[in-house]
Amino acid sequence: MKRYVSPFSLRSFADFLFFPAAVFYMEIVVKLFCFHKIFNRGLLYTLLFSLPIGLLISVFGSLLPKKANRVMSIVMLAVITLIFDVQTVYFKIFKTFTTLYSATGAEKVFQQFWREVLTGILHSAVPLILLSAPLVLYIIFGKHINTAPPRRAILPFFAALVIQVFAVVLTLNSNSGVLSIRYIYSEAFVPTLSVSNFGVLTTLRLDIKNLLFGSGPDGNGGVHISDGPDTSKTPDGTGNTPTPSPLPGETADPSPEPTPEPTPIEYGDNVLEIDFESLINNEKDDVLRDMHIYFSGVEPTSKNEYTGFFKGKNLIWIVGEAFSSLVVDKDITPTLYKLANEGFVFTNFYNPVWGVSTSDGEYVTLTGLIPKSGVWSFYRSGSIYMPFGMGNLLSKNDYSCRAYHNHDYKYYKRHISHPNMGYDYKGVGNGLVVKNQWPESDLEMMEVTIPEYINDRPFHTYYMTVSGHLRYTFIGNSMASKNREYVKDLPLSEPARAYLAANKELDLAMEYLLEQLEAAGIADDTVIVLSGDHYPYGLTVEEQSELAGHEIEQNFEMYKSTLIIWCGSMEEPIIVDKPCSALDILPTIANLMGIEYDSRLLMGRDILSDADPLVIFSNRSWITDLGRYNSVTDTFTPENGVTVEDGYARKILSQVNAKFKYSARILEKDYYSHVFQTSGQ
Repeated sequence: MKRYVSPFSLRSFADFLFFPAAVFYMEIVVKLFCFHKIFNRGLLYTLLFSLPIGLLISVFGSLLPKKANRVMSIVMLAVITLIFDVQTVYFKIFKTFTTLYSATGAEKVFQQFWREVLTGILHSAVPLILLSAPLVLYIIFGKHINTAPPRRAILPFFAALVIQVFAVVLTLNSNSGVLSIRYIYSEAFVPTLSVSNFGVLTTLRLDIKNLLFGSGPDGNGGVHISDGPDTSKTPDGTGNTPTPSPLPGETADPSPEPTPEPTPIEYGDNVLEIDFESLINNEKDDVLRDMHIYFSGVEPTSKNEYTGFFKGKNLIWIVGEAFSSLVVDKDITPTLYKLANEGFVFTNFYNPVWGVSTSDGEYVTLTGLIPKSGVWSFYRSGSIYMPFGMGNLLSKNDYSCRAYHNHDYKYYKRHISHPNMGYDYKGVGNGLVVKNQWPESDLEMMEVTIPEYINDRPFHTYYMTVSGHLRYTFIGNSMASKNREYVKDLPLSEPARAYLAANKELDLAMEYLLEQLEAAGIADDTVIVLSGDHYPYGLTVEEQSELAGHEIEQNFEMYKSTLIIWCGSMEEPIIVDKPCSALDILPTIANLMGIEYDSRLLMGRDILSDADPLVIFSNRSWITDLGRYNSVTDTFTPENGVTVEDGYARKILSQVNAKFKYSARILEKDYYSHVFQTSGQ
């Protein structure tokens, strides 16, 4: 005779604990593999959000007849395991987590890069085996797990609800730290931080919410900028320039002769005539009104001694596939080395990776905007007014404006985004004919396209290259194979040598470009801009460290890179030490070209202006001239010898969060069209 067990007893509840334990276990595996630590501030929240998910799986797996329950439980556990597997492999390759929107292009990406996916799976073998353990255990021993009748599911069901409510309430009241748990959960969708603090499955739930309803309304996350004076510009945090102390052995002059200060040059600001007051007063849409208020209060960057430095010159702008400082070598890539050291030399330039697709890096560079989380931002920009696209800006000044990409012209829907930026766009399949190989040759692209514009005066040409693309091997990568001789004797691993060999093709392309400019007599009248779309994520950290000659730090240093701005007329290099990033390239080039634009409406800043530097990373980490904030550890580290005011880190983070918010809204609301149509621009 079977003993009666109350549905509200602890024994009844214990029958449902396998799936909560399995979910939490898989979350721990991901934390350990992706973040190399388990015990951080997110561990408690991950546990609290994992328990309700596991309990509900157990409940749903007990509502049908016994055999059907077993099948349903296996299917649910298999699906969950697959979700963890996909995120683990994706993180291994890209150092971030994928989103549901990214899955819309997964089929085409897999067709093109299935070898890279398989390599990512191979390199993730250990965590994938560990993640499969709960499913294997359940298949083997499932007959003895979760066999309770449906009436016993009452207590686990209500326990799941109570724990979920408690977890949400606790999270929404967690406001400590620079970047609060509350902000990460409710005000922004940052997949890396979300997985770190809440786990993979809760991040999936937040991703669904974000996809359907958008992110939270408060771009500042409850952190407000002080209305007091800005004291962040001086090391002592007072806003005053400190008087230097006398050197040892010297005495202070009690009555020093006053030194007349030079009269500062008034350059004016890079702004357009926009009547924000009228826009605010006449706007009926609350979101647009809020945007008008925000942008009207943004401090513009000033014009400076470099305004119009390249005015009237030709402009060739290149985003190099996976280009980074690691390939700039005096012997192997002498042309890239020449360009990087003879023009503007940016010693503190960063090229962060963004969350949805690799085209986000191109978007940031060409638009001066931060990508919106969860969508292909460049593709979305193809349907809105983009007045600050360089093609649109320069075409007003009688430039011929062309863009080229030596791969499938529809890839990432560039055939929609790039014409909208003001370019006559060609790629493989719509007018650009290059040899069918993978990856295609940057040198060949230069050879077939330069004749199309070399005789125009003036011209602007944009290139998105592909020769430096992964996978970095001498078998299956035509560019690495072609240029293998240049790197054969280097004491490096094969992937590191193959990466250099693939980028040698970009160096050869740049060498050919300079030769053609010299032959046409226009090298002194042509500006070349070159940066990467992202760091070489096709290399492991160890392989990147090989090339760097030391172990690379992964939150900041991994994204440190090279920005080339060069012109044949520059007689000596100009060294720029201030922190800057790809977000700053567009306003910097616009100022150098002497183009009228409004610096308030871009998220980047002219590097050569006196604006305070701010480097922004996708996970809300940031760097200024006074220090750096790591959002993963929620720690701010000031520069050596620098003391900042209390609340400095929160104040800068408030600015960062606002830039994310309003950059996304420019895309969502087609903001530029409202501003310039209404103001008569």
